Order: sequence, then C-alpha cells, then structure tokens
Amino acid sequence: MQDIIHLLPDSVANQIAAGEVVQRPASIVKELVENSLDAGARCIQTFITDGGRTCVQVIDDGKGMSETDARLAFERHATSKITTANDLFSLTTMGFRGEALASIAAVAQVELHTRRPDDELGTLICMSGSKIERQEPVACPVGSNFSVNNLFFNVPARRKFLKSNQTELSNIVTDFERIVLAHPEVAFTLSNNKTVIYDLPASSLRQRINGVIGKKDDSSLIALDVETSIVKISGYVGQPQATRKRGQHQFFFVNGRFMNHPYFRSAVVHAYENLIPVGEQPAFFVYLSVDPASIDVNVHPTKTEIKFDNEQEIWQIIHAAVKEALGRSANIPTIEFDREDCPDIPVMDTMPKMFPKQPSTGTKSYNPFSNLKASSMEYNSQIGTNGSIASARMPDNWETLFSDIQPNQNVQEQTDIWNQGLDYENPDNSNIVNVDTDAPFFQYKGRFIVMPDRLGLLLVDQYRAHVKVLYERYMENLFLQKGASQGLLFPEIIQLSPAEILILEEIQGDLEYVGFDISNLGGGSYSINCVPSNIDTANPVKLLRELIQSAGENVDIKKQIHHVIALTMAKAVAIPYGQVLTEEEVRVLIDQLFKLSSPRYTPDGTVVFAHLSDSLIEQTFKK
Repeated sequence: MQDIIHLLPDSVANQIAAGEVVQRPASIVKELVENSLDAGARCIQTFITDGGRTCVQVIDDGKGMSETDARLAFERHATSKITTANDLFSLTTMGFRGEALASIAAVAQVELHTRRPDDELGTLICMSGSKIERQEPVACPVGSNFSVNNLFFNVPARRKFLKSNQTELSNIVTDFERIVLAHPEVAFTLSNNKTVIYDLPASSLRQRINGVIGKKDDSSLIALDVETSIVKISGYVGQPQATRKRGQHQFFFVNGRFMNHPYFRSAVVHAYENLIPVGEQPAFFVYLSVDPASIDVNVHPTKTEIKFDNEQEIWQIIHAAVKEALGRSANIPTIEFDREDCPDIPVMDTMPKMFPKQPSTGTKSYNPFSNLKASSMEYNSQIGTNGSIASARMPDNWETLFSDIQPNQNVQEQTDIWNQGLDYENPDNSNIVNVDTDAPFFQYKGRFIVMPDRLGLLLVDQYRAHVKVLYERYMENLFLQKGASQGLLFPEIIQLSPAEILILEEIQGDLEYVGFDISNLGGGSYSINCVPSNIDTANPVKLLRELIQSAGENVDIKKQIHHVIALTMAKAVAIPYGQVLTEEEVRVLIDQLFKLSSPRYTPDGTVVFAHLSDSLIEQTFKK
C-alpha cells in the first residue's frame, strides 16, 4: 500500500501560517510598523490604498538591512530578535517569531527597498506568493521601504471575505492608534488614498493622546504615576463626568506593547464604583512597566494577550493607583493620613473594613495602599483571573442556618401562576391581546401603563413601547430615504477624532435620511445644522457621538448600520422612566404600538408588554 503522508511545499505551508498572522490589511500594517520600531526608526510613514486591498506601504528611517539579511528576512522563523529559547522570557522587542514577512510574502506581492547607513547602495527585492522574482542593488534612502500589493491575490477565497474599504480602513486605524499611543517618542503618519488621516510628530505622552483622541478630552484626563517593586504604572484616566456608554478609549500597555486584559480592566472600572452611572465606561490609558521575565507574550499570534506571573498583586496596585488619582482630583472621598488625631492603621492583612471621611478637597498625602487588602481582595473573591464572575466562598455548615425554616408552598404556587400569565413566548399577540384604546388606565411608578383589555389586564413598559414605535419610524425613513428635519437656532459644533471622522463619512448619507444636516468645518470640526424632528429632549452633540460609536461596531453591512442608527436614536429620545404622561399621550402611544406587526419585543430583544388573563388573575385568589 502506498504511503499517504508527505511534507507540504514551503509555499503552501507559508499560506497556512499566513492564516494566523495575516488576517486582513490591518495585520500587515501592524507587523510592518512593529518591525520598523524594532529597527530603531524615529519616523514611520504608512500609506494605504483602497483600505489596504490594493497597497500597504510602510517607510521608516531605521537601520536598514544588508543584502543577505534582506533576502533571509522572508524565510520562515528567520529573526534577529532571539537566538535561544531562554530569550523568549526576556523579550524587549515587538516581534520575535520571524513569521510576519514570510506570511505576508506568501499571500501578496511584496517589494522591499532597504539600505544601511554605511552602505553606498541598497537592496531591492521583489517577491510574489513566496517566490523571489527580482533582487538587485538599488539607490535608496537609509532605512526600509516595504510595499505590499494585491493582498490575497493568490487566495481568492480569502480575498472575497475582506470587508468594504471603509471597514478595512477602520481596522487599520484601530491597530495604528494602539501602536502610536505606545510610542509617543516616534513620529508617525497615516494616509489613505493620498489623504492624510494622522500626522503625529514625536511628542510627550499627553500630546500624543490628544493627537489621537482629540483635544476635546484633554481637560478630563487625570495623571497616573505609581512605582512599586512589582510594577511601575503611568498614564492617564478620565474623570467620572467624561464617561461614555462604550469603552472606546480604553488602552492597556505593558513594556511598550498594547494588550487586552479583562482582569486588569476590571481593576480600573471597579475604582469608579458609585462614581459613574450604570452602563457608562471610563476612558483610560494605562502603561505598565514590569520585568520582561515576569510576563509571557508568546501565547497568541497577535501578541495582544499577555500572561503575568503576579496578576492579583498588579490588580490591587492598578485599582489603588486609579483610586488615588481620582482622590487627588477631588472626585472621591479620601483619608488625611497626616492629621495628628488620625488613628493608627493596622497592617494590610488584618485591617478591618473602614469608611473614609469626606474632605472638601483632595490631598496629596492620600495613601491608597493602606486599605488595599480589604477592598480589593473582597472584589477578587468574585472575579476570576480572566475577568469573569466566580462564586464567592460560602461558610461551612451553612445549611444549619435554615434548618428551622419551612418552605411556603403557597408563595411558590402563586409565583408560578403569575409567571404563567406573562406570555413572553408568543411573538404574534393578535389572539391574546385585544386592546381597547378607550379603556381606562393608570401609570404605575412612572414606568408602566396598566389598562384592561377584553381578555384580562395589560402592563406596558412606556419607555420600551416608545423605543419600539420610534425605531420602526426611523427604519422606515431610512428605507424611504426621507426624514423630517428641524433646524437649530444656533448650530452645534462637534470635534471628532480621525477614527470618528472615518465612521461619520461612512454613515453621513444615512444620517441625512433621518433628518441630520452636518457640515464639515475642517480640522476635525463639524457643524450640526439640523436634527431629526421630535428629539427636543436629546443633546445633538451627545446623540451624534453615540451614533458614531455605535456604528463603529457595526460597519460591515448597510442594514446593520441602519439598525444601529434607528435604535440609538430611538433610545436617546424615547419617553424616560418617571415622566408623567397625559391621557392623550398614553392613547396615542398604545394605538401606535399595537398597530405594529410585532409589538411584543424591542429591537434588542427586551419585552415591551405583559398580559395577565382573567382566568389566571381569578385563580390567584381562589386560595
């Protein structure tokens, strides 16, 4: 019988490896720019054509490569960053696997110009699908110039799964922002189709943050600066009043490398507890410096997931550092430790839970580490190392606490009866709810409208009902490409970051359909001249920013963009809880709701109304 196992050709093996490293044009930008940083570049220029589909070009002024190094760099596992396995535990460079260039050359057409400072001539190498087509001396500046053309030209199945040019560009901007925020000492530029998106000179960290997110948020940044034997923490966090509904500007960096770390993120968010509304997210730019031997960056191909030897200790320090920063800015109560009448504070391990005084201003003597063990370990008992909620430890023999309590069967039976009356499962309510809009009604707790129908009792959530009605109206306007507008007496000005501008340009046509009129004033400033009618209760600037942030998460399909715009606007302008409605407003709302084809659920799946039948109500009072 013939043998069936064989070795794959290098070209095929490289294409398979490219599936992990090169997922989309943003992957190429990330790998090439990181290589430039490792080469000691002080100025890096990135040029994109058609969202990276046609071309990605990265030019740097680094140390360049010799002719031999330039050719060898395209081989798999060829690297100058490590020589032994032990080097993996003390990494100080961005890349080290030696897979990036080999993977890129396997699925694209690559052209490289490179020269070292001491060489008179540089080297030109042209590759296509892992095959070298040309290599010769050439005159070129010091550094490296990579041009990656026609991504996935030889893998049509993968090329067709690329998203729109705007979507791919948005992903490039996301990765680009992560890199430039980690290296403010390096100058960066990013251009798309000859239009400059970012032009960031070498600067301080705060100036770099302003260059990325815009100067509008500069006044809301609070500095972090804590140094311990385990970790050094620097960066900035946002003030509580500057929170947003989505965590758009949340960044963690370790040793100059961006990372995703839900566990550490929980430390920051927990420090804002009781300071920000539920559902709001603070902005933060947290930079960690640790011993390279205490982390492992070789756990994921994109190197954004990093393992730490002492995660719990660092969690505590991050949490305390953020609370200290907020305390010094007088946003949370602090303890004045230098007062003569201040009681002695026990050591961390035995310290009882204490509640601090509330001074009128912050104090530089605030010490967040004094109550670190009590506060953070209590929280850690509910959070796993991956940021998920875990069960808290129960006391021993807890069953004896309830040994004398007999279960109340009647309570359980009544609960079952009422649960049966809440008919959530039938999406077609035409045979269940027979609404008489002239029937009497009353508002309960400023939230529910309670009224009888011909088969029982109806409970309607007024806010969700209005969301449903408005959503259907906005979706119809988007479909018909028309919407009523109302002009603003004084146009509102909104300042957007480059990333937000890209999203606005993608959805601006759809915004016009629902009633927005937005003008570009230049320099990232836009004027809101008209807004959709009947949104008097909404702040136009805040509403537009929410629309941009929501659309940024769903820019792949046009229908999804319409859904995001309609739902975000509906939630922003719907009747809030607690608002007392007139009889006419209730009648109109109920009438509009039950004229819809499927009124039972909101667009995001929450229940709008519940129905209790007469038979179930009567059964409740039989006992």
